[in-house]
Amino acid sequence: MRYSFVHAESANHPVTMMCELLKVSTSGYYEWVGRGPSKRDKANQALSVHIKAIHQASRCSYGSPRITMELQETGFRVGVNRIARLMHRMGLVASLPRRFRRSDSSEHGLPVAPNVVDRDFNPERPNQLWATDITYIWTWQGWLYLAVVVDLFSRRVVGWAAADHMRTELVLEALQMALSRRVPGDDLVHHSDRGSQYASNQYQVRLQRHGLTCSMSRKGNCWDNAVVESFFATLKKELLYRNPWPTRRGAREAIGDYIEGFYNPYRRHSYLGKLSPAEYERRHSIKATYAA
Repeated sequence: MRYSFVHAESANHPVTMMCELLKVSTSGYYEWVGRGPSKRDKANQALSVHIKAIHQASRCSYGSPRITMELQETGFRVGVNRIARLMHRMGLVASLPRRFRRSDSSEHGLPVAPNVVDRDFNPERPNQLWATDITYIWTWQGWLYLAVVVDLFSRRVVGWAAADHMRTELVLEALQMALSRRVPGDDLVHHSDRGSQYASNQYQVRLQRHGLTCSMSRKGNCWDNAVVESFFATLKKELLYRNPWPTRRGAREAIGDYIEGFYNPYRRHSYLGKLSPAEYERRHSIKATYAA
């Protein structure tokens, strides 16, 4: 491994100096060069190319466990420790979490619904339980507000909207996207916090029109909506905290690309057995068809 590093950097640094720093002999290095890299070295070089490609395709969000699973599913017989070593050698790491602010507009006199969900976030099928919330992202133009609707069965984002305000229209737009995409039955439970947007008459009328049962978190209790909080944390960690956002439009486009182009169709989710939301739903649909 040390000889491989010296060889890779020989065009940039003196071989003698590198051998001295790495505590290997110069003569041993030249002997190694003469016989060429070992089979293991060649295998690691080829494997490193695949690791880097998967890491980049994941928006640099995957660590060694998820990259190992991707490789295993394509036929590689590799272990997570080996992948971790190669990633360390290449300087590849998963994005680190960071704290973020969230919206809270629960101080109002509007009616609120009971907590029907009561932290049971494990529905048996799609369109049985949705959860929604709002967060906000700083851009050079000011705050961008993001509302999402998540199907808790697959953790799939089924509706979302982003705007320069957090009025009721924002959450209605996200809800309308979810309703038009999924066309749920009248047994769907819709869970949110007690924010004024969700408690508003306009929003409640929309829920009633579609036969959705309203559920709301207890006051000031973010754990009652933990799944959506988790999605926001993932979005911030894997996308938003890694770049400056000069414009709201640029941030909105990047969020849409992340949700529709990566998170829903490809990102492996721990809760789903390391499947993506789309793949998890696809497999459920196949099972349901054969069971019918």
